[in-house]
Parts: sequence; C-alpha cells; structure tokens
Amino acid sequence: MSIVPLYASMLALLFVVLSIRTVQVRRRLKIVIGDAGNHAMLRAMRVHSNFAEYVPLSLLLIFFVELRGANVLLVHALAWCLVLGRASHAFGVSQIRENYRFRVFGITMTFVTLVAASVYLLYSYAMGA
Repeated sequence: MSIVPLYASMLALLFVVLSIRTVQVRRRLKIVIGDAGNHAMLRAMRVHSNFAEYVPLSLLLIFFVELRGANVLLVHALAWCLVLGRASHAFGVSQIRENYRFRVFGITMTFVTLVAASVYLLYSYAMGA
C-alpha cells in the first residue's frame, strides 16, 4: 500500500484550513486583493503562499523516494518532517507577535525533507537501484 497519499491528504486538508483562514482575514478586513499594507493580511497570505510553494515539490520527492523502494520508515519520517514542519511554520508566521522558533523549526524540517529526499534519490540513481 502506498504511503504518500495518506500524507498528501493530511497536507491538503491543512491547505484548505489555511485557505479558509486567508479568506476570513480578507473578509474581516475588507481587502479584496493584495495586503493593503495590513500586517495581518500579509501574514495570512504568506502562510498560505509559503505552504503552496514548498509542499508540492516536497511531496513529489517523497513519492519518488517511495517509488524507488525506500524503507517504509524513511518514507514516513520524511512525510512527518514535512507535515510537522509546515504546521509549525504556519502557526509561527500566523502570529502577529511571532515566536521565530516555530518558523525556524518549520523551515528546518521542510529543508530536511527536501535535502534528505533529494540525496536519497541522487544516491539511488548513482547506485543504479
């Protein structure tokens, strides 16, 4: 059974939550487009956008790792790093008085996912597996 669809569905639900939050901020502040110089709107937009920027490539790499026959624990570890990283980043950046530890943890976990999956795939390819 494939592992990645489980995590893709969790991340999709988180993306919907972030999307709804962004729409709610827009409605509350009556901002139709852009951020209108409002910090809360800018933060909501960046949380949503940052998620959309990192998750697709990360999931694709994890999927390729799974396709290459990686150990199930590695696939789960990479996926959990991504889920926890994106949730932490979203929480941290959403705060007007931000505690940067959440953002740093989030981007670190995301980069660990990207680098580890990429290195695994490059090594796997080089070894002809």
